[in-house]
Amino acid sequence: MKVLVFGGSGQIGQFLLPRLVAAGNEVHAVSRQPREGSGVQWHRGALPEVALPESLAFDAIICAGPLTSFVDWLARTTLPGTPRIVAMSSMSVISKQASPDPAERRMVTAMAEAERQLASLCQACDRGWMLLRCTLVYGAGRDASLTPIARRAMRWRVFPLPQGRGQRQPVHADDLAQALIAGARLEPAPDRIVQLGGGERLSSAQMFARARRGLPLWTLPLPIPHGALGLLARALPGRAAMLGRLDSDLVVDNALAEQLLKIRPRAFAPRWPADAD
Repeated sequence: MKVLVFGGSGQIGQFLLPRLVAAGNEVHAVSRQPREGSGVQWHRGALPEVALPESLAFDAIICAGPLTSFVDWLARTTLPGTPRIVAMSSMSVISKQASPDPAERRMVTAMAEAERQLASLCQACDRGWMLLRCTLVYGAGRDASLTPIARRAMRWRVFPLPQGRGQRQPVHADDLAQALIAGARLEPAPDRIVQLGGGERLSSAQMFARARRGLPLWTLPLPIPHGALGLLARALPGRAAMLGRLDSDLVVDNALAEQLLKIRPRAFAPRWPADAD
């Protein structure tokens, strides 16, 4: 399979590219910075302004990067053949629709429109497609959720443990990489949105406690009682939306993903290296 990858240098891409190469695929990837080696043919560019040689035709195009920029590129690009399009989206499209944060609402509105436009563009060209909506991503040490908390905890030797009651389903970046590859190969390939979370559901309080256990050094646990979360949100208005979601269930049903993609995501067992700070 000849594959073009966007987002290959990101947290999902760092697992995606080696798996594609190891499986014997011809892999092309786009990056802002010059890169070489690892069995990947790199092309310089940044979405949505990416120009590729007209002679290149792909069996599949995988986007593990920003969906809105990818769809902008797809809309202005004439692709030879009918490569299957597989792209990452996020369950934030649903969970943040009613966010009190206007920036979050604008972000998910743009993402939802990008999902709609991708489906429309592919249908107009008789091109197969799949969107993979994921829950909270971990595993590469590059996420904007758990890793910053872990890094601060290693610096300060204190780990805050908010006692949220909502259910969480963190998904490993490598499981998402495997799902993207399976989606690119899927035959027959239904055109649809597929949801994928981790292999384990746990309360947000349990998630933070499990994250603390994954640190390479001891930290002082600092429980934040449930009743204090509202006060903390008022004291930290920039974090109010995130704190407000700690009592909401952010989980998905993996049944369709497991049936279509033949993947069983792993349980939540994060590990952070000692130099993560």
